[in-house]
Amino acid sequence: MMIGFANTRLPAQSSPPWLDPYRDPAARLIGEATGDTFAWNRLSVLTDSIGNRLSGSPQLERAIEWSVAEMKRDGLENVHTEKVMVPHWVRGSESAEIVEPARHQMVMLGLGNSIGTRPEGLQADVLTVHSFNELEAAGPQAKGKIVFFNVPYTAYEETVTYRSDGPSRAARLGAAAALVRAIGPPGLRTPHTGTLQYTPDAPRIPAAAITTEDADRLQRIAARGGRLVVRLKMDAHFEPDAESANVVGELRGREKPEEVVVIGGHIDSWDVGAGASDDGGGCVVTWEALRIMKKLNMRPRRTVRVVLWTNEENGTRGGNAYRDQHRAELANHVMMLESDNGVFRPIGFGFSGGETARQKLKAIASLLRGVGADAIIPGGGGADINPSTREARIPGLALAVDESKYFLIHHTPADTVDKIDAVEMAKCAAAIAVMTYVVADLPERLE
Repeated sequence: MMIGFANTRLPAQSSPPWLDPYRDPAARLIGEATGDTFAWNRLSVLTDSIGNRLSGSPQLERAIEWSVAEMKRDGLENVHTEKVMVPHWVRGSESAEIVEPARHQMVMLGLGNSIGTRPEGLQADVLTVHSFNELEAAGPQAKGKIVFFNVPYTAYEETVTYRSDGPSRAARLGAAAALVRAIGPPGLRTPHTGTLQYTPDAPRIPAAAITTEDADRLQRIAARGGRLVVRLKMDAHFEPDAESANVVGELRGREKPEEVVVIGGHIDSWDVGAGASDDGGGCVVTWEALRIMKKLNMRPRRTVRVVLWTNEENGTRGGNAYRDQHRAELANHVMMLESDNGVFRPIGFGFSGGETARQKLKAIASLLRGVGADAIIPGGGGADINPSTREARIPGLALAVDESKYFLIHHTPADTVDKIDAVEMAKCAAAIAVMTYVVADLPERLE
């Protein structure tokens, strides 16, 4: 099905002369990426036929095997896996309910890497707090209680600390368990999971996220001054580390194959939903850039490498393993790009690097005006590329999209492929393909 932009020659703008030879290649890449729904269809196969892909799960290993086979079918080069040992956290059965003043079942998700409760569960009074300052002020009142962090979502970067750090901070005061209001906007009683970070100076206590609706109910009960008791039951535990892998495929450079542009996303996901937006879509749209270059016989000067990293969600071992396994060649990495903010309407790229490179990228981004992805903004990091870019001072990019719908489904059972628009996803693939191709083909490397 034709979805726009095919065979569209990009109009010349006020731009440096070196950009002119890339106008027609950019138009071809955009036309190919947006000419059908190939990327969305591939994502639907991954999410429907394999499903969610938590580290250590059989589904993740099936996804890795499938990716290798599909990359080879696409004609990519040097397709292989690179072994990574990953944590194997198992959620198990879980439940939470209000016991007093009346019984109400709550919708919950245990936080990633949490310990479980005793087999019979844990029942305790609830202490509601709205900030870490309020928790500290409560002091001894937290002992033996379930501390409930009822902090309304503002922005992910501001609110996520209550999920990651809250359990240990409550445990230092003697709390028996922690509940966290969903780290996301209200979403029709949808809980959001995600990783917590236990600290060595505090006991490990069970922790779970509850929905905004259940959080509001707890708050109303607490405000009335009556006794509030919750029962929490979680079978969460760790199995021994499991073998997994990063998936790698390449399009070898025609003149400078030793210099590399790396793009990718993370192939693992949480064990709820289908991992469509986080981050199956990011894997597919970066992979798509190589596929369409290969299909159009557009081989840039430098090697373009796609990496589907494993274990971003609850360990980041894939990104660290890539840095360690490729340390000897990091100096030849010209750029690294990660797509892990969803594949909604693209607006451009976040960038971390020097001013000379920024100006060059702004010129390249002008080729993407037709798909609305011509902004270069701060913030070119990503959990998987950061270990390498920071060690070797490699310019870093991140696909920037309209995130208004992303955190509504982020880490939830609602992260399914039907939430993703095929046209927007195709534009994401087009933006990545153009940016990657031009950077990889420039006579001089990005500095």
